[in-house]
Amino acid sequence: MIALLLALGSSLAYGCADFLGGLGARRAHVLRTVLIAAPASLVVDLLLWPVLGAAFTPSALGWGAASGVASAAAFALLYRTLAIGPMNVLSPVTALVSAVLPVAVGLLQGERLGAAGLTGLPLALLAVVLVSAGRGAGAARPSRTALLLAFGAGAAIALQLVFLHQAPSGSGVAPLIVGRAVSSAVTLAAAGVLRRRLGPERPAYAMSAAAGVLDALANLLFLLAARSGDLTVVAVITALYPAGTVLLARGVLAERIHRGQLVGLGTAAVAVGLLALT
Repeated sequence: MIALLLALGSSLAYGCADFLGGLGARRAHVLRTVLIAAPASLVVDLLLWPVLGAAFTPSALGWGAASGVASAAAFALLYRTLAIGPMNVLSPVTALVSAVLPVAVGLLQGERLGAAGLTGLPLALLAVVLVSAGRGAGAARPSRTALLLAFGAGAAIALQLVFLHQAPSGSGVAPLIVGRAVSSAVTLAAAGVLRRRLGPERPAYAMSAAAGVLDALANLLFLLAARSGDLTVVAVITALYPAGTVLLARGVLAERIHRGQLVGLGTAAVAVGLLALT
């Protein structure tokens, strides 16, 4: 139950971070937004170091660095995917892949689910698709390139979660610190290479920093959830992050929640209840 609650918190924090990051990216080039968000996340992780501890063992360094590379790749692929569109088709694909791969890893590592879990898991995967899909998801057909990018973005997100899960349980926040430092360095290098394409627009500093803080919180909650529960359950609950984005868009931007998304939210509630019984 603790792992489930932590995963729900992680999902909500990821959804809020994506919402703020998306708003920030409307005002300036996405790299300008990430250049603020990534260091803000690193600051949060460093502040957590004295509280939660950190053991920079070779294993923690290796898995943390791998998660950082995957995180940087996820940002690049995700935003490129959504730029090509159609978002209402590609976003569910990305979210579903980001859930399925960690589930497969957990099952291959020997995790087992009871009857309630075997029912709740496919329901949760269905909820991921329904919640993240907009109206008319079948109205437009994405190109092969767009689908490949969507799968790549989902795989990169999944690998980030899997790599964090593989880090030693006694390493504290060391994997998070290393991962964020690596992703910040990769982002900075990309911005340096593409500096002429970033445009003159100034980023939304407060909004971008808040997105980074929430992303750091989401990573921490996921790491704690994965250390206290099964990756199979934790990953699919975390992948419900589009629900937080949808609800914030409704409350802040007055965007309409479509019927399919309402069904998805209800399905998610049922799935979480079933997974809580496992």
